[in-house]
Amino acid sequence: MVANALWGWLNRWKKANWQRRGKPIWAAEIWQDIAARVEKLTVKVRHVDAHVSKSQANEEHHNNEQEDKAVKVKVSQVDLDWQHKGEVFLACWAHDASGHQGRDATYRWARDQGVDLTMDNISQVIHNCETCSAIKQAKRVKPLWYGGRWLKYRYGEAWQIDYITLPQTRQGKHYVLTMVEATTGWLETYPVPHATARNTVLGLEKQVLWRHGTPERIESDNGTHFKNSLINTWAREHGLEWIYHIPYHAPAAGKFER
Repeated sequence: MVANALWGWLNRWKKANWQRRGKPIWAAEIWQDIAARVEKLTVKVRHVDAHVSKSQANEEHHNNEQEDKAVKVKVSQVDLDWQHKGEVFLACWAHDASGHQGRDATYRWARDQGVDLTMDNISQVIHNCETCSAIKQAKRVKPLWYGGRWLKYRYGEAWQIDYITLPQTRQGKHYVLTMVEATTGWLETYPVPHATARNTVLGLEKQVLWRHGTPERIESDNGTHFKNSLINTWAREHGLEWIYHIPYHAPAAGKFER
């Protein structure tokens, strides 16, 4: 990616005001700094004919031939391996930064950030993702509807949220904020190291508000990560109703505790 950027992407990004498809490229400030440094470098290039007969070849031609051979050996042994590692690293970053979404959603998210990934690399990352594996094992959500309780709400207007505990992953994630859309049972998740009010707000903003719009109603138990001044202020500022039910009481908790 760095080689491609230095070879041709920098100029295109700069002309497009450091955007791609109308959106800011990933790590724009870093690329701007690289572009500024490259402009200050003096690069001298001298052309040496690559294909000449041995009788016409001089010392420069022989040196060029030897360097070509050495570079080809190193490329075959090193470059491809490092290129793959770099692509997998970017896929891992995109999968984590996008909220541990599926393959197609991770691909679209990365593309919107100006990063082109392959489906194979994304699939490899998701297959090896400890957080996704832990979520699948710990998830205990069953979409239940009863008594017409949610009939007055349209999609995205009412959510039930809770935290579930995970075996701690290598990234230090020990909890998952689970958010269930009340009318359909659609599930959103947000892995975090600690169940706190701040992480609750961040999870709701990234996984609910940004994707589904601002809801009218949120239900949760009355744990300290839900019932506090930060949550109260945030809910009031967004004009939504936050309902607390008795923790671990199945009739009240609905989609989570049953």
